Amino acid sequence: MNQTFSEIPEELVSKYVLLNEKAKEIEKELKEMKKVINVYFDAAVGKNEKAESIIGSYKIQRQVRSTENYEDEKMVKRLEDLQLNDCVQMVKMPDQQKIEAAITLGLLGQNDIEDCIIKKMTPVIVVRKI
Repeated sequence: MNQTFSEIPEELVSKYVLLNEKAKEIEKELKEMKKVINVYFDAAVGKNEKAESIIGSYKIQRQVRSTENYEDEKMVKRLEDLQLNDCVQMVKMPDQQKIEAAITLGLLGQNDIEDCIIKKMTPVIVVRKI
């Protein structure tokens, strides 16, 4: 669809709305089906256990991915208590609230920081039936 339109046809907008609604319905239905499949595997092999089953002409598998993250504040305190300060990063970051306050008070001008601001633009399409 690499066309240039002087006007967007109503049929295109109508089809967009229809497909968007179908996508939402499909996502909702898939979410419910995943719940049913997970309940089945939970009962068959246990929660968070890898599993597979043959159902008719389909092989269904459940994979379990695990991620670990540190609870930052708790970990920093523990490392400091153990005098392992080398394991703690000191990160310098701009404080957005204080920057906005400095601008409001006239201590900092927008021009002073303009080249330090990254602006990200994301186009979003919203279509509603009128």
